[in-house]
Amino acid sequence: MRKILRALLLVVLVILIAVVGFIGYLTLTEYQPQPVEALKIPTGKREINKKQDLSVLTFNIGYAGLGKTEDFFMDGGKTVEPESQKMIKDNLLGIEQAISEAEADINLIQEVDRDSKRSYHINQEKYLTERLGMNGVFASNFNVNYVPFPIPPIGKVDSGLMTMTNLNMSEAQRISLPNPFKWPVRTSNLKRALLETRFPIKDSEQELVVFNLHLEAYDSGEGKVAQSKKLAAVLYNEYAKGNYVIAGGDFNQVFEGSKQFPEVKKEGWQPGNIQNKDLPDHFSFSFDDKYPTVRVLNSPYTGSYDTSKVHVIDGFIVSDNLKVEKTKVLNKDFEHSDHHPVQLTVKFK
Repeated sequence: MRKILRALLLVVLVILIAVVGFIGYLTLTEYQPQPVEALKIPTGKREINKKQDLSVLTFNIGYAGLGKTEDFFMDGGKTVEPESQKMIKDNLLGIEQAISEAEADINLIQEVDRDSKRSYHINQEKYLTERLGMNGVFASNFNVNYVPFPIPPIGKVDSGLMTMTNLNMSEAQRISLPNPFKWPVRTSNLKRALLETRFPIKDSEQELVVFNLHLEAYDSGEGKVAQSKKLAAVLYNEYAKGNYVIAGGDFNQVFEGSKQFPEVKKEGWQPGNIQNKDLPDHFSFSFDDKYPTVRVLNSPYTGSYDTSKVHVIDGFIVSDNLKVEKTKVLNKDFEHSDHHPVQLTVKFK
């Protein structure tokens, strides 16, 4: 009997040591970015002219792994990663075509993987910049050597935000956003950020300042609120300097005043809500709700908004010294991503 107890205690001790050791490893290797980090900027060939319209595209590409046939365990589905590298490559080709056809001056791309198990370690930053012939600036927001959940685990993730453009850029930086997660969950989770890019304007002392964002998705709500407040403060500071300001991306929150699509099922991921009162003075939302911008990944896409959960959570915030000419969802029927690209066109006042 004593031998059995000793054996059981030994097994428990080994498991405990392994768990503590693994948590220690995640803690020691945790990605801990600074509040603000300067990023290397590419050399652009084109200069912004205030007399010409400017087009900005936002597109969460879902690491090219969330096409219309996929679900995802965090949204209420079952899948952890796509079944094949071919699926990733096929989706990347469709994503590349969608960005190319939009012909935007500035492209704000979210969920771009550089070296992740879930996307078969394809460097999507390199792929898109080379295939599209555009310069890119990358800011990490998910950098974990090994995400230990679920079963099978997600594993290594190296992913983030990328802004692509051939416009002349003067500066770029990564601005950390508040993190709602505590240790040890924090060690294997996202570290959200704003990717700020600054563009000089021909014959002007003002700048165009553009923020690429992907706000919190899987928190209880306080993360989205804190990050939205940080964003509002940053926008206000830039406007106070006299600059033109655009923020675009995946807000993971439904815009106040946007169309509410049918609520198909109660279970599955639910977005938050962002309201006009959350914005600083001199700013407004710009979105299109003719089509939804995201589908919930609790099941594969059915092809109908009446039977798949969909929302409007991708769009822009624009300062009032810019005139919005058009904001348009580019409907791709969720073929290659769980998000639709959204394109903004503005004039300088």
